[in-house]
Parts: sequence; C-alpha cells; structure tokens
Amino acid sequence: MTACQVPRNSRVVLGPKFGEDAAVIDMGDKYLVAKTDPITFASERIGWYAVNINANDVATLGARPLWFLATLLLPQTSTSLTLVRHIFRDTLQACADLGVTLCGGHTEVTLGLDRPILVGQMLGEVAKPKLVRKESQRPGDVVLLTRGIAIEGTAILAREKRTALGRELPTETLRRARGLLFRPGISVVQDALLAQRHGEIHAMHDPTEGGLASGLYELAQAGGVGLRVWRDKVPILEETRRLSEILRFDPFALIASGSLLVVASADSAPELLRAFSRRHVTAAIIGEVREAAEGVQWVENGRAEPLRVPERDEIARLL
Repeated sequence: MTACQVPRNSRVVLGPKFGEDAAVIDMGDKYLVAKTDPITFASERIGWYAVNINANDVATLGARPLWFLATLLLPQTSTSLTLVRHIFRDTLQACADLGVTLCGGHTEVTLGLDRPILVGQMLGEVAKPKLVRKESQRPGDVVLLTRGIAIEGTAILAREKRTALGRELPTETLRRARGLLFRPGISVVQDALLAQRHGEIHAMHDPTEGGLASGLYELAQAGGVGLRVWRDKVPILEETRRLSEILRFDPFALIASGSLLVVASADSAPELLRAFSRRHVTAAIIGEVREAAEGVQWVENGRAEPLRVPERDEIARLL
C-alpha cells in the first residue's frame, strides 16, 4: 500500500504505507492495531484463513489479536445453510484457538460471485513500548525465517488441484501437503509473541502475496534498508519442493503465510533461536540487514544478484 497523508489530529500512528499491513491508532495508554484483508484464492476453510491471515499482520506489529469482524459475501446460485454454517463454524474455531472474539460483521448473498468471499477485520492491542516498527531495522541486524516458505500456497494448491496432483504424488504426501494449513499451520501469532519475549526485535513481517521474494522487498522498503539473503539457507518443506516440480512454480514467489520474517539484533539472535527450538519451531538465519544503497540481494553459490520481485503471485497464475 502506498503512503498517504493522515490528519495530525487523527491519532493515527501508522497509516497506509508500502510494506505495512496494519494501522496503528493511539488510544491513550495503549495502541490499537487494525487490519483488514479478504480471502479470495481459497475456496475451502475460508473462515480459518480469514481469522489467521488478519491476526498475523496484527501480531507482526507486536500486538495481541483480540477482536474479529467478518463480512461474508455469498454466491446467489450455490449458497446453502450448510455452507454458511460450515464457514462460521470454521471462523469461530479459529477465533477460539487464538483467544479472539468474533464481535460483528455482515453477511449477504451477492450477484456475480462463483464462490464465497470473506473479508476479515482484526483488532488488537499493544503496550506503547512494545510496538514493533520496521523503521527500527539497522545494518548489522540479522534476518530469521521460521518454519519454511510457501506453507499457505502449498496447502491451497494441494486442495485446489488434488485430482491432478493425485496422479503424480503418493497419497500420504498429498495428505501432508493439504494438512500444512494446520501443521505447522498458517498462524504466526505465537511465533511473533515468542520473538518479542526473547529477542531484541527491530521488525517482523509475514510474507504473503508474492511469497518470500515480495516479503523481503516489502520489509526492506518499509524499513529504508538493504538486505542480503542467502538463498540456500531458506528452509523449504519437502511437500513444497514436490509440488513445485510437478506444477512448475517458483516456491520463492508463492503465497507464504505460515512463515515469519524476524529482524533482530545479532547479539540476541542465538537466544531467539534457542527459544524457537524449545517450542519445536524451525527457524534459521537467512540474511542480514545492509545499507539501503545495496538494495535487496540474493546470494547463491557465492554470487550476489538483485532480488527480482515477482509481477504476480504464482498461485494467481496457477489458479
């Protein structure tokens, strides 16, 4: 999102800005963090997606997600009471898992849709000293990635293209790929809160549309820094590798909720890695923060080259 001017008396601390995915509003003794995002790629489990995707962006600012609103748009010809109950059952379960309250929203049948669309709004709170701002990044910081890239995209493709993939993959591999939605899952809320407790955190970002490649670019742009990322150190799940070979996509450019990018001081990184390990969360140092003039660079086989930002997410091409 591009930056725009907000009135000085609006109490908006963080407004629309490229690389920032939530707003921050001064509520006196705390900050209110507000986020909205639609679910359009997935047709299954959209309630689960909507809660977790919106909660992730609240958590990357250091806030705890607390309240959720849902605007559900339903197709005119294929909506049933069973479908509506299924979506809201998923939504309520996802809220319960995160300690979030579904506090409002809107539901309607809408002309011109071929699938349900759910637009979520998540609100959270954070103590003022605990707000994590991307402008805090500085050269010498390290960049960590949790879990692995393209978790969300792999799960979506395994569900949407199950018939084609079933002809190429063992049943167990496809089952695991579909299950990535829940194990390790697409939520980074607990990882973000854990990072805040155990490291000197200067930025957090969850790569979504455009995958890790776009996420790194957004992180650097929002912080006004450069990044140097070692491509071979980026963890990639075996299920993602197998699907990328069959469907011929770039896993670095596939929608990637479920991963958390953490920028921390180099001194605090060892304790942060130990904290993730104690919680059985895979985490790796994949890069470092550099001066802005260096831009964002991949390093592979000892050679550095500028990161190419994908024109569109691989999942948009495939679906």
